[in-house]
Amino acid sequence: MPLAPSLQARLETQLDSLDLALAGANETTLRQRPPSGKWSAYENLAHLVRHHASTMYRLQLILKENRPTLPSYRADSDPEWTATVALPSAELLKKLRGLRQQFIEMAGRLSSEQLARVGIHPAFGALSVSQWIDFFLIHEAHHLYVIMNRRLGRD
Repeated sequence: MPLAPSLQARLETQLDSLDLALAGANETTLRQRPPSGKWSAYENLAHLVRHHASTMYRLQLILKENRPTLPSYRADSDPEWTATVALPSAELLKKLRGLRQQFIEMAGRLSSEQLARVGIHPAFGALSVSQWIDFFLIHEAHHLYVIMNRRLGRD
């Protein structure tokens, strides 16, 4: 059985929400950090780029290894973070859309057996590949919401 239709649909369409999340924003607005000092909309966008690459790498490990334990993602320990966060917003969006297409294609090729393989998350425990994809989409949705709030000047 291939990827569940609901997961496939979310994977194919969830980034359509970027239009709303980024509506009317310019580079200055995107890079403005809130008073709390938390990530700007731009940094959240950069995180989505790295989140795609990181998750696809994790899924490949799960497909190769038996029940690997995978560490939580941390930008400060990601060797690609500095280069990613230095890109202009337009380049981030281009990378994000390209990575999403790769993710969709990768997920579309997975067999039932592959979707059932398990990787261990430090906080959520044993997750099948299908559950990792669901977790990825939930996490992504959170960052889309944060991007919209940051664009609107909300913390």
